[in-house]
Amino acid sequence: MFSYLFKNLSILKKFLLINLIIFIIIGSFTLVYLSKVQPNLIKKKASNHIQIIDNTVDHIKRLEIKFNNEDVRKFLFSTRFLFQNLERVVLYDENFELVGDTDTLDLDPRSFSQRLDPIEFESIENKIPEKKIKENSNENKDNFISDNLIEYSNSKDFGKPFTFTQENYRQFLLITIKNVNISGENVGYLAISENANDIKAVINERKSLIIRSAFFVAVVILIFSFVLNRYFLKPIRNLVDYTKKIKEKSKKQTNIKSLKQRKDELGTLSQSLDEMTSELQRRINNAENFSTDLVHEIRNPLASLKSASEILGEANSENEREKLLKILSHDVERIERLITDYSQMHKDEAAITKEQMKKIDLKEIVQSVVDDFNAIFYPKRGIKIDLYLENQGSRYEIFGIENRIEQVLANLLENSISFSEDNKKILVKIIKDNDKKIILSVIDQGIGFKESDTSKIFNRFYSNRPDKFGEHSGLGLNIVKNLVDLHGGIISASNNHPEKGAKVEVIFPSIN
Repeated sequence: MFSYLFKNLSILKKFLLINLIIFIIIGSFTLVYLSKVQPNLIKKKASNHIQIIDNTVDHIKRLEIKFNNEDVRKFLFSTRFLFQNLERVVLYDENFELVGDTDTLDLDPRSFSQRLDPIEFESIENKIPEKKIKENSNENKDNFISDNLIEYSNSKDFGKPFTFTQENYRQFLLITIKNVNISGENVGYLAISENANDIKAVINERKSLIIRSAFFVAVVILIFSFVLNRYFLKPIRNLVDYTKKIKEKSKKQTNIKSLKQRKDELGTLSQSLDEMTSELQRRINNAENFSTDLVHEIRNPLASLKSASEILGEANSENEREKLLKILSHDVERIERLITDYSQMHKDEAAITKEQMKKIDLKEIVQSVVDDFNAIFYPKRGIKIDLYLENQGSRYEIFGIENRIEQVLANLLENSISFSEDNKKILVKIIKDNDKKIILSVIDQGIGFKESDTSKIFNRFYSNRPDKFGEHSGLGLNIVKNLVDLHGGIISASNNHPEKGAKVEVIFPSIN
């Protein structure tokens, strides 16, 4: 379900959703972390309390202190160095009655580091006045400690240190209590209270840091979302609209001129998309024109076929029937050639787009094609194809597709052979002009061209050598021209004056 909904979201919404999920995950881990920090800090302080409690109990046992107000007060005063980092130390007897409290002593914190031995009890007894208990200020504290003390005495953890906290508006207190056991008998309880505001400060500081960080990240994400939408997603949407308009053949086109001017990947994509669209449109137009032309060209032989077939049954003589059958065969062959060449042309266009040009030697390709044609047509019709190279030792290198160059020369030779009489010669020349352009020429001794405007012969379904037009579809030279254009070349045709025949010249740009 989630996967389906996620797929249907826009890129911006996906980005925001992913960040929201990340925020939730990080927030959850943060809450877990913060929930662990305070207990760990409390545990650390509690362990210090336990150590102080153990040391205090050892002193009580060693000094044989009795749990009455007088002995406990003297003990607290003499061992004050043990409690110098604590807020309050309270002792209770077994009946939960208060017998000693550091809040009742007038202690000078500067003296906490000065240890007094037990023998000084008597000497200081009458020197230090007893501090009057401020019942109002400590009432809540005492009640809180007493309640927990009673709960502790009845719990299963009795005999072990027990730590709890008290929090009010200004203070966060950490309190640890433990019973005092002397000679196997419970004689009272010891409670230690410490101001733990530093724990709260640490927690608050980390919470504040996390909140500030979260706010900063949220702002960064919003800014990034704006930039992403403004400079990336919006142009992509324009490209999508552009393709939709083209698909729908809408007259209202999306302007992507500004996108094509960008120097980043989107600019390259826009330029490529526009070029691809133009190329596809060109191919569509060509296909439509091809279809129109093909229908027109097929219509004539079809009409001839229809007429010949209608009168074939009415022919009286064998000679007349043979003529009609020859016409039928001729028209069928012509239609077949038209369809075959038309199909091959479209296959060639599709294949060319997938092929990559590379550096090739024109001399080697031409030599191979000439040898193949001589092996076929010289024994059959006595037609000899001669190859002339301006410089036998030179390399005639161009950027091209090898099999397409072979196709160009093969089509030119087939055209020349079809309009040449038997036992004639065809000359293939390769020269390099002063501009370092490579010129490939095919010169035959055929009937030549009837019209002076020979540029028309490269149009589809056109030929000005009509005597043998029935042997051609009218697409061969058009295919040749398209292949030459692909290689950045120029093709031209002329009559071979003063001699009889035709000359076709192809100029390729050289790379050396």
